[in-house]
Amino acid sequence: MSEHFGYSPSFKRPAEILRMRRKRARSEAGAGSTDSPEQSGSSPTCVRTFSPEPLSGAQNHFGVGIKRRNPFAKIENTYSPKKKRLTFNDASCNTENSDSSGIANNERDEESSKREGTLDLYPADWSLKTRLLLTSPVSLSWAEQLKAQEEAQGLSQHCRAQFSPLPHSPQDPRSCSELRCAFQQSLVYWQHPSIPWLSLFPRINAERSFFGKSAPWAHDATLQQSLMTEWSVSLSSLYSLLKARLCPYFYLCSYQFTVLFRAAGLGGSSSITAFISPTTRGLREAMKAEGIEFSLPLLEEERRCSELRDTVDGEEHDGDDRDEDSTLSWLKEMGVQDKIKKPDLHTLQLHKEGHVISLDHKPESVICVEGLHTFTLINFFINWKGVVASSGSQAGLPPTLLAPSAFRGATMHTLKSRCVNVRSQVGSSYQNISSLEITGPVLPSSLHAILTLLRPAQKGNFSAALYTHTPTAVMNIHSTKQQVSEASVELSSCGLHPASIQQLQQPSTLGKTALTHITMNNYSYTWKN
Repeated sequence: MSEHFGYSPSFKRPAEILRMRRKRARSEAGAGSTDSPEQSGSSPTCVRTFSPEPLSGAQNHFGVGIKRRNPFAKIENTYSPKKKRLTFNDASCNTENSDSSGIANNERDEESSKREGTLDLYPADWSLKTRLLLTSPVSLSWAEQLKAQEEAQGLSQHCRAQFSPLPHSPQDPRSCSELRCAFQQSLVYWQHPSIPWLSLFPRINAERSFFGKSAPWAHDATLQQSLMTEWSVSLSSLYSLLKARLCPYFYLCSYQFTVLFRAAGLGGSSSITAFISPTTRGLREAMKAEGIEFSLPLLEEERRCSELRDTVDGEEHDGDDRDEDSTLSWLKEMGVQDKIKKPDLHTLQLHKEGHVISLDHKPESVICVEGLHTFTLINFFINWKGVVASSGSQAGLPPTLLAPSAFRGATMHTLKSRCVNVRSQVGSSYQNISSLEITGPVLPSSLHAILTLLRPAQKGNFSAALYTHTPTAVMNIHSTKQQVSEASVELSSCGLHPASIQQLQQPSTLGKTALTHITMNNYSYTWKN
């Protein structure tokens, strides 16, 4: 009995207590399974931590009983605007999320349809291409080793803006003189300045191509002035042709940016437009100082989206604003408001300028100049010293001007083409694939003309890999001017094929991207960007 001294039969050992709790839990689980779904569904919410009011009939998992009410809890103390707003948002965002998910899916479908489509015509692409790689199961050898007469005829047709009709389905493209002449015609472009031992495109990040080459103008101020004078005459001539709609577009390629000038009626715009990409804060400030008005389309689009989000979320932030006001009033009562360090005007200005500077050399820094301000922009480039590099391998060399039409001081150039036949594995067998490589500054109209020739020559089956000059990929964005119809502006005298004009008149659907791949299968285009 001594070992049981101080022990009562009513006391339970820990093992017995755990056994009883497990037994009670099993019995409650069996009873709960016979309850209604409403009762079983509401049971987990019967116990609330720090609940201001007791819940009748609430028990915990071990059946201890009703949870005791917190004596310090009051309705005023437990009310939380943020939690209430969060609960409301959680309840309401289900429908919003479902709507937004539907919208996002629709936008994703639209984006995918834009990125990969199947039509009889691919979208207009205003970016410059540095290289084309064309492949087809049908031989492309008809595009090489042109006869002297065919080459001369093609150059003459380009200068006279004459376009001979092509056969719809030539039996032997190599013996089709009209097709070969038209191919030579599609390779022609005009450039200023022209220096035989230098490749003047591209100019951005092209120091390696200029390294070690003779540059007699680099340290000769008189020669630099002579080059700039001739360049200014050529630029003025190009703008005059553009304004008269005798030249559809041209590019100005500097060592730090590229400019696309488009005639009125192209790209769906009702006025002359100019896109500059990429830009820096120094360039934008210099243009503002000259009174040139411009817009940043991508930045404005992002700002509109953020303002729309702020408008939707405005009501949600009202409660936070009231909390901040009450906090400031409490600090004022405590007398410590003046001791809190506030950002000065200089810090705020640096923060604002930091966002602007962060755009430099990025696609979002593209600017658009429209209407009469494009003429002021031409004068700005003629007189602005920053348009020419002051040091480095490109020092003293004016920007490159590229156009599909002749202009004063321009030199005729042709794209370089090379044909190669290879064997490619298709499935378990090998297939003969013919490839045609075209290098040089491929203009938008040249791309359209070349692909138009491949349509009948390759019997509607070919593929083209496009290599884009990166700074110009963003030039497919829309301008802010009113869009016009195709027939409202006459462009028949600009020197391009009517089919090319019709395509370039359409507003581009590529946004800030460019085409990277075009495939024709059974006379239907498929493209990717």
